[in-house]
Amino acid sequence: MDYDIADPSLAELGGRRIEWAGRRMPVLANIRERFEADQPLAGITIGACMHVTTETANLMTVLRAGGAAVTLCASNPLSTQDDVAAALVADGVPVYAVRGEDSETFYRHINAVLDTRPDLVFDDGCDMTTVLHEERADQPVIGGMEETTTGVIRLRAMENEGVLRFPVVAVNDSDTKHLFDNRHGTGQSSLDGILRSANVLFAGRTVVVGGYGDCGLGIANRADGLGAKVIVVESDPVRALSAAMDGHQVMTSHDAAPLGDVFITATGDIHVFRAEHFEAMKDSVILANAGHFDVELDLKALGEMAVGYRELRDNLGEYTLPDGRRILVVAEGRLVNLGAAEGHPADVMDMSFADQALAAEWLTVNGASLDAKVYVLPKELDDQVATLKLESMGCGLEQLTDEQVAYLNSWQHGT
Repeated sequence: MDYDIADPSLAELGGRRIEWAGRRMPVLANIRERFEADQPLAGITIGACMHVTTETANLMTVLRAGGAAVTLCASNPLSTQDDVAAALVADGVPVYAVRGEDSETFYRHINAVLDTRPDLVFDDGCDMTTVLHEERADQPVIGGMEETTTGVIRLRAMENEGVLRFPVVAVNDSDTKHLFDNRHGTGQSSLDGILRSANVLFAGRTVVVGGYGDCGLGIANRADGLGAKVIVVESDPVRALSAAMDGHQVMTSHDAAPLGDVFITATGDIHVFRAEHFEAMKDSVILANAGHFDVELDLKALGEMAVGYRELRDNLGEYTLPDGRRILVVAEGRLVNLGAAEGHPADVMDMSFADQALAAEWLTVNGASLDAKVYVLPKELDDQVATLKLESMGCGLEQLTDEQVAYLNSWQHGT
């Protein structure tokens, strides 16, 4: 078995951590039990470009339990947990991922996975799908799954331009993914990354959140819950209004720049905070990015402005400007919750990766008959995941009476 990881001796530690995450993923465990019996992925080869974490490891074992041959590489250079990679390799899953790998290695690893000629591709950020379109246009694929908002944005652009060549399920757009993973997962784990790297008190500080989609909403609300004063920067009028009615200040990036103590981006766009903002920021502000790619903070401009740089703490770099002000950047501006922490808790990834497993089964059955478009997981599968999660939490789900169902389906009932 070919693989490329940092340290095989870390396998025992990784195995314990994978087991702990698995205990908190009951929906995925339920699907695994069915997959083992039914073998819905028998004969399918899967290539995955995802964050190499304990939760992803549990998804890989479920896919393999369903009969698939699985190979995994990293979807972000700083998100790989080397002990998890070692544990997966020890368990027979080929992994190509090393924390801190450079860009050349990152794409070499993607191509190593694509060399297995996967029938299905799991992507997180659309990098593997892009390589398939730009460098391997003749390689056949049944379909793909996309995990994150940034990747879905890229996929819809490909569909709009007419270049997408196989069907892809936008798993991120499933309600049981983005309403929970993006809000609760990103909200908590992004602040966790900042806390681990900077050990800063949020209470009383001003936190500027760039973007008020599901991720930005979660970050803003968690910061508010820790006692921070929250400012939201948003270009979409409806989302900006939502932020205002959630009790946050809403203003432009220029007005927010001199006020913030902590800046967190979650937009999926480029250069949300840039040189003109750095010029106005306070001494010792903290910058972090919760978006998938490291482009939301213009760190090239910051580096050109700075007269000095040093690593102040683990995952915390300090840029010194000519006037003596210091700007601190968490995890090199990469995905803060995985670059400086462990990513989303397994409890919420349980639903996201249940969606992924069901999407793989759905595409295996339906992929050959689908057009090359971006799809959303069917509602009945989304509801199935939500129902299983409620059951695992000991919650009751109200059942409508026949009379209530008839009323909701009739237009003739009035006052």
